[in-house]
Amino acid sequence: MSKTITVKKGSIIEHKGTFNSHIYKVESGLLRSYIIDDKGKEHIFLFAPEGWIIADSQDFGLPSEVYIDALEDSVLTVIKKGGEMVTSTPNLLLKRVSVLQKRVLMLLSSSAIERYEDFVTTYPKIVQRVPQKMIASYLGITPEALSKVKGERSSQK
Repeated sequence: MSKTITVKKGSIIEHKGTFNSHIYKVESGLLRSYIIDDKGKEHIFLFAPEGWIIADSQDFGLPSEVYIDALEDSVLTVIKKGGEMVTSTPNLLLKRVSVLQKRVLMLLSSSAIERYEDFVTTYPKIVQRVPQKMIASYLGITPEALSKVKGERSSQK
């Protein structure tokens, strides 16, 4: 069973350690999932703009490993894990898995500029909606390195 909710910018809709977490389909707005390491630094795992889904990948009944919050006021369809989501939106699930696999492979083998190019291709509508420090976190680089990458990218064009 699913329901629609509205969340305000800055709202944490799922905390690390939450049991029986949900799947969220973004109808409007923007969400992100992230972890906070032992030093208090955030590491962004995934952005979810309109038409995307976001969830913790832990099995139902295990505690969530990520936080999920709203970067903008958002309208979400909330779906209980293990139910209708698999049968009602298999293409969204496949898209999510595909993006995550590509992201892991890029982090393992690509340069910062290649990862930024992929970010722009994957998320063309959110580049201007997300603070640069969050893009840097997603790419696994510092904000200063992101500025350098963007400079190199513009000089190549």
